[in-house]
Amino acid sequence: QVQLVESGGGLVQAGGSLRLSCAASGRTFSRYSMGWFRQAPGKEREFVVIIRWSGSTTYYADSVKGRFTISRDDAKNTVYLQMNSLKPEDTAVYYCAADSSRVRFGTAVGNYDYWGQGTQVTVSS
Repeated sequence: QVQLVESGGGLVQAGGSLRLSCAASGRTFSRYSMGWFRQAPGKEREFVVIIRWSGSTTYYADSVKGRFTISRDDAKNTVYLQMNSLKPEDTAVYYCAADSSRVRFGTAVGNYDYWGQGTQVTVSS
């Protein structure tokens, strides 16, 4: 079992930055590929970015490429999402998720075994 707790959300003006954190429980964090997703009101949850369990590979949604950066610190059991140049359309609840597969490296919500409770990000224009 892995428990995930996100933090770092808030209200920011367009063009600003936020850094989200996702702290994981358990001693097997380094075995999980970690993803960030977001869900805006009335919309489906959408993929944002994934980092492989080894940390060697990342993949970003086109909508955030060049603005967001994912990183992980296995010693702290934490994955981060640095968000720069934020836009009003980035407003959503952001969720981190863990995928236990050592082979799969996907963007589908169904790939992920564990989810956090989410943290709200609001970008004002």
